[in-house]
Amino acid sequence: MTPDTSAIMEAYRSAGQAQVFAFYDRLSPEARRRLVSEAAEVDLGEVDRLVRTLVRSAGAHSLDLEGLVPAPYERLPSSGGDASAWARARAVGEEALRSGRVAAFTVAGGQGTRLGYDEPKGTYPVTPVRHHCLFQVFAEKLLAAGNRYGKPLHWFIMTSHQNHAATEAFFLEHRCFGLDPSRVHFFRQGRMPAVDFSGKILLESQGSLALSPDGHGGSLRALARSGALDLMASEGIDTLSYFQVDNPLVRCIDASFIGWHLARGSEMSSKTVPKAYPEEKLGHFCIQRGKLVVIEYSDLPVDLQRERDPVSGALRYEAGSIAIHVIDREFVRRMAEGPGGLPFHRADKKIATVDAAGADVKPSKANGVKFELFVFDALPFARNPVVVETARADDFSPVKNADGVDSPATCRADQLRQFARWLRASGVGVATDPSGKPNFSLEVSPLFGYDDETFKESWSRLAPKPEVVDGLYLGNTLK
Repeated sequence: MTPDTSAIMEAYRSAGQAQVFAFYDRLSPEARRRLVSEAAEVDLGEVDRLVRTLVRSAGAHSLDLEGLVPAPYERLPSSGGDASAWARARAVGEEALRSGRVAAFTVAGGQGTRLGYDEPKGTYPVTPVRHHCLFQVFAEKLLAAGNRYGKPLHWFIMTSHQNHAATEAFFLEHRCFGLDPSRVHFFRQGRMPAVDFSGKILLESQGSLALSPDGHGGSLRALARSGALDLMASEGIDTLSYFQVDNPLVRCIDASFIGWHLARGSEMSSKTVPKAYPEEKLGHFCIQRGKLVVIEYSDLPVDLQRERDPVSGALRYEAGSIAIHVIDREFVRRMAEGPGGLPFHRADKKIATVDAAGADVKPSKANGVKFELFVFDALPFARNPVVVETARADDFSPVKNADGVDSPATCRADQLRQFARWLRASGVGVATDPSGKPNFSLEVSPLFGYDDETFKESWSRLAPKPEVVDGLYLGNTLK
């Protein structure tokens, strides 16, 4: 449906945002259509509310920390948790998987810019030997889980306007990595306009708005608006396994985690790892006024981050958030379509724009505000939220930076350590350094094994056993 140009221009004038069309008469017909289309995407009432509450309000930057205490979580058996409770949770999760109630959901709207890679981040090559990309790693984990539980999984992938076409083309080129294309679903993340410090919507150019993705919390709105929730309902899917695209170690389908979520009657559950050190850049699971919340590392005072239990010596605020969740389908719908919804956050940024004459402006300091939604802000609204510990070495090694912490090098090393652990657990001698990293390169496809148990099963079936040497690749045992 073609937007009504006159009606849209009048709406912007009435909202005090007429500057969006200041250069309309200079534009080509195609550029005019593009600008009107972008303008039609914006909810002016929402922008007005955000300007009043987050831009002009004196308390826009304040954060309430009153009554904050560390959140409890279900510890792994290796950390003192109840092994029988974990076994029961796994049984519940496995039954849900066999019943087809679970789907995977990947937030994949980013580019690999910080990696020096100008393509969709999910296409970044990440494995040690074959250099398979993030998307292929996840696809093989989903294939393996479908094979194990006898039920192929649906995979929902949220892209951005920037990378949607390239992502779809990549999957088409690679034939969805063996997945049934009818079970792989792409949809775009929403966008929000940036405003200046007086609340005026900024233009990126004379013919385009300064639009940016609405944050990972926008995934809930996108699931609803795209029709994905209705598709899930028609397929009998009521449980979503949520993870971000930058973490190849993630257990995309974790029966125990799913089971904890379902057995507790939770609407949204989260994984945690104990923080490696006080200032590690992870959010903190906390309880505030009886509600589960996540406080960003940049918002929790350093003295609280460093606070330790007087008896055990452990960090009090040790439960770190790693952006892995299980979410109930109808809870997503309620958060996306009901009153209130997730709160937006303000982020002051340097935003490329144009001046009153239409000349390009590249600011040297923050000149405007972007609005973002955070998915963990849904936790206080969820019934019976549960936080479950996971082993960092088996579930969390993101690729975020070109070098240093959370880089391709650290992720590759973590993958090698994981593969070496699986070999040793299967009785194979592997020489490693003190950190557990082998002194040679190897790779295990998730189709061979995606955890120590499935690896051991596949290894036991191999005859003869391959020589464990540099460049070893263990692939699909079914081929």
